[in-house]
Amino acid sequence: MTEPPPRARRMTSAERRDQLIGVARSCFAALGFDGTSVEEIAARAEVSKPVIYEHFGGKEGLYAVVVDREVAALLGSIRQAVGNPVASPRHLLEDGTLALLSYIDACPEGFQIIMRDSSERGGSSFASILNDVIVRVEGLLIPQFAVHGFDSKAVPLIAQAITGLVAMTGQWWLDNPEYTKDEVASYLVNLAWNGLRHLQNDFRLS
Repeated sequence: MTEPPPRARRMTSAERRDQLIGVARSCFAALGFDGTSVEEIAARAEVSKPVIYEHFGGKEGLYAVVVDREVAALLGSIRQAVGNPVASPRHLLEDGTLALLSYIDACPEGFQIIMRDSSERGGSSFASILNDVIVRVEGLLIPQFAVHGFDSKAVPLIAQAITGLVAMTGQWWLDNPEYTKDEVASYLVNLAWNGLRHLQNDFRLS
């Protein structure tokens, strides 16, 4: 007599929650919030719709959890990259640039969700991340401006420009993956550090 196949182990509540977040993450990245339905998520996760409502209260609650996780991951990596108090300004610029590009490289779905949340849903997640980075860049620029006798009132403007340069190029790179992460970072740091007038043909990240 043939033994019946063993029954699959039932997921714990935490495991089911993580599974739903992972499935929803893929759906939101591919289809956007409006293009994703509870039915779609439930079908991909092989659960009934009430399971999603039980864990998250609905699509909006699930979406908020996905976005919060991605924001925390990206912001944490950038803060860590530019948090070394003894690193040189150039190293901090390189580390911050590489932190953002590394996140995009490792988590393209997450970055798409963050960007879409900022542009389509009227959210401020990505804007909040950039504001946090800008404040940290300002802190790096202030002593450099003082050393060179530059007008300190330009610090917020320059911080905005550097942060926007990296963030917008990172978004473009997501659709142009023929460049490696190090190539993109090298071009960005070369431009930000040396300026157009003094670009170096043989520039390398240190």
